[in-house]
Amino acid sequence: MKTSFSEAIRSARRLTTCAAAALLVATGTIGASAQERDKVTIGYAISKSGPNAGGADMTVTPNYELWIEEVNAAGGLKLPDGSQLPIEVIAYDDRSSAEEVVRAVERLATQDEVDFILPPWGTGFNLAVAPLMAKFGYPHLAGAAVTDKAPEFVKRWDTSYWFMGGSVDYVDAFTEILVAEREAGRINDKIAMVSVADGFGIDLVKAARPSFEEAGFDISYDKTFPPETSDFATILSEAANSEADTFVAFSYPPHTFALTKQAKVASFSPPVFYLGVGAGFPVYPNIAGGSVEGVMSLGGIDPNNELNSTYRAKHEEVIGRAPDYWGSVLIYASLQMLEQTIERVGLDKQAIAEELSTGTFSTVLGEETRLEDNQLRAINWVGQWQDGQFVAVSPEGGNGLAAVKLPKPDWE
Repeated sequence: MKTSFSEAIRSARRLTTCAAAALLVATGTIGASAQERDKVTIGYAISKSGPNAGGADMTVTPNYELWIEEVNAAGGLKLPDGSQLPIEVIAYDDRSSAEEVVRAVERLATQDEVDFILPPWGTGFNLAVAPLMAKFGYPHLAGAAVTDKAPEFVKRWDTSYWFMGGSVDYVDAFTEILVAEREAGRINDKIAMVSVADGFGIDLVKAARPSFEEAGFDISYDKTFPPETSDFATILSEAANSEADTFVAFSYPPHTFALTKQAKVASFSPPVFYLGVGAGFPVYPNIAGGSVEGVMSLGGIDPNNELNSTYRAKHEEVIGRAPDYWGSVLIYASLQMLEQTIERVGLDKQAIAEELSTGTFSTVLGEETRLEDNQLRAINWVGQWQDGQFVAVSPEGGNGLAAVKLPKPDWE
């Protein structure tokens, strides 16, 4: 008897992760030949517990569930000969541990022998598993990882694909906005900057320092904090004392939410308030008590893009809540590319890797989505909350971008 995706999810909630995986494996023979196989097994390790769980549950896991449900509802993955195979899932909780995510990916490859492995959430975790994905020949669709080293990684692991761009891209787009605001006389030349001491924060702050300084800004406050930090009272006080009109935090969701709540309590409301992951989540207005106008972060959407609007409506219908305004659509697009690649070339992983590198795909990002040197470049870099939506912005707007609106109003 086959186990459906929804049944597998319910089993995973009742049993331990390992027991759920054993139940899924027991439903069929993983190593069956192409002629004998009756399914495609897909595995992943994701943060279901620990500090990374909130980000993973917002950006990655729902899109895995949505895509798998849609594929299976349509009869399964299509193969070049016109046949279809349903997807079965083996999922592990990496418990927000880099060591555990590495162990889980190795287990998926060597013990479970899954056909494909979907990536974890977070820059650091994707970097941790990249060597293993390459070693075992799995295409690595790194949809939730920001790194300037993507070109270097592609050369090292030619079956890795990077969908979120690099830190320099995000920082330079933001710096362009700051320069325009300074020239308009709306902000001074001081920046207070804080960053989480993790792969994400480290990568972004390394790009930010030279970008800000080359544009003539004075980084009057520069503080790194441990990932487990929850009390930002001192940091916010010191940032306020720096007299900077721009506050930048390269943060993960727990820090983003805490910084917002504590900034409101402290009445810290500089003209530019830029946060990291989490500011583009649909729950952020609730975190901020409805006072989000003008808050900036990475990403953003074009609310007039019909493909994106259709995707968001489907996500809400199936998952029961809206996707985020940044990484969700990139994750889903990467899965659409994988699906279309399998339909074109079958289940051979090397053939899939070559098609991902060179093919053109129809995704929620557009009818002609393609990678450049295994990297997605058609991305929105800066977003801002405007009139209840987190929209992609630039200094002047245009081409699917809204014009930025600064200074940020005071907290309500």
